[in-house]
Amino acid sequence: MTGLAVRLAEWQTISPVPGSPTAGLVLGDDPAVRDLARRLSDSRMLVVQELRTGLSVASTSFVGRVRLGGVEITVVPKLRSETLLSLLRFAYGLRHLHLLPSTSHATQDVGFQDVLVWQLVEEARELLARGLRRAYVRREELLASPRGRIDFQAMAGRGPLAAATLPCVHHRRDPDRLINRVLLAGLRLAASVAADRGLRVRARRLADLLGEGISPTRLDREVFRRLAGEMDRTTRPYEPAVSLVRILHEGGGPSLGEEPAGPSLPGFLFDMNRFFQALLGRFLADNLPEHSVRSEHRLSGMFAYLPGWNPRRSKAPTPRPDFVISQGPETVAILDAKYRDLWENPLPRDMLYQLAIYALSHEGGTATILYPTTHAQAREARIEVRNPIHGGRRGSVIVRPVDLETLERLISARTTTATVRERRHYASLLALGAG
Repeated sequence: MTGLAVRLAEWQTISPVPGSPTAGLVLGDDPAVRDLARRLSDSRMLVVQELRTGLSVASTSFVGRVRLGGVEITVVPKLRSETLLSLLRFAYGLRHLHLLPSTSHATQDVGFQDVLVWQLVEEARELLARGLRRAYVRREELLASPRGRIDFQAMAGRGPLAAATLPCVHHRRDPDRLINRVLLAGLRLAASVAADRGLRVRARRLADLLGEGISPTRLDREVFRRLAGEMDRTTRPYEPAVSLVRILHEGGGPSLGEEPAGPSLPGFLFDMNRFFQALLGRFLADNLPEHSVRSEHRLSGMFAYLPGWNPRRSKAPTPRPDFVISQGPETVAILDAKYRDLWENPLPRDMLYQLAIYALSHEGGTATILYPTTHAQAREARIEVRNPIHGGRRGSVIVRPVDLETLERLISARTTTATVRERRHYASLLALGAG
């Protein structure tokens, strides 16, 4: 297994057939490697199975690179690098800084994580050039050259002067703030997950420069929660960098759904479902001015335990679709973003059952799956939810394609009256259909 590289696209399976790069491979006896393969498969990040003829590797919506013993597995996005970069910028509010040249550094060549690392490095360089955010910190010091105000109370308590210094209280502008600590931790994480050696060096050097006056911190949910509470208009220039740090942390730092103290992922795998949901959420919110777009809205009260029939006092499950579209008090659409091209792949039963529940939750009786595609011929499909005994329609599930090339063109186009009209028309088509 030593030094073997396996490369596949999202939602692709490599079977151990003759001529396959995984034919004849085994996981070996190392329990850590076997445990990693199990955790990857259980979390549906990357399904790795040991068969009689070798290893079967199946990717899902996660892209990136991970090392499994002596095998390096890379999952690349199917989108063209220019399209993906444009959509990523829009989804996460990233600035149009100088990026990897697409001719020599496409995402398919350097890996998805390197594109994110490069953008973070450029964002951090821009912040350093502008000047890091600082805050005034109170300091009480004995100074030979007085600064601020003299602390006469402390001076009286000292007795006779024994040195040519005075107790002073002054305030110094200090960059050692939480937001800069998160940026520093993000750069160090970026240096650890980048595949390109030159990129690792750039991220590490920038982190060393930043770390001269900033304390280290560990990235976790609590740190990001605290940081969210401190963000305001003065920290707006940091928002793209913070978004990138969060993406890298989610892809490179999680313990595969286990306890935070568990072993972290040896590599980087990012769930494109999160990107697709963020992309659609912003596009719909920006271009449906007469509607309310609520993300991950809870359908409270849909399920309830019967009184006296909840022996373990469990909380009733609450469905939470990705988007609920309302016009005034009326819910007009329930949407779920699924990062799986359903034009070229079959519709999984669990997706259908989930959307059928959403459809039955409101009077409209419909729910829509929005899926990404680059097939220009992709068309909407509709599935009726019927009463299997008495017949008749109970609801319907709509399977609607999102043409990513069209979406990228609309997002990248210069804003004019015509493009605004076209964006709103496409947003209405995605959310409400053709009527």
